[in-house]
Amino acid sequence: MSRSLPELGALVAQVSDIYAERNDIARDNDWYMLKLQEELGELTAEYLRSSGRGRMKGADADAVRVALEDETADVLAMLLLFARNSGIDLEAALERKWFKYLPR
Repeated sequence: MSRSLPELGALVAQVSDIYAERNDIARDNDWYMLKLQEELGELTAEYLRSSGRGRMKGADADAVRVALEDETADVLAMLLLFARNSGIDLEAALERKWFKYLPR
């Protein structure tokens, strides 16, 4: 899979629209930020399980790894949605903030 950040943002926005419609959820910047925080908490819990510092809840190492990957995807998706809803161009921000340190 090789998609740009805007392409990924558009795809996750479609999924988010379906989710919001099915669950009658009104989304605004607060909702996107709070969901991002919620997903980060879930990622943290899976990280703790994967590092042996959280309860396994009957899961084996493979299941915990899949959950860690899935929660990482959730965090990225919610970050893309927050940026899209806030009018943030992540590609431009990365160029400005991070990639300026790369050799030209």
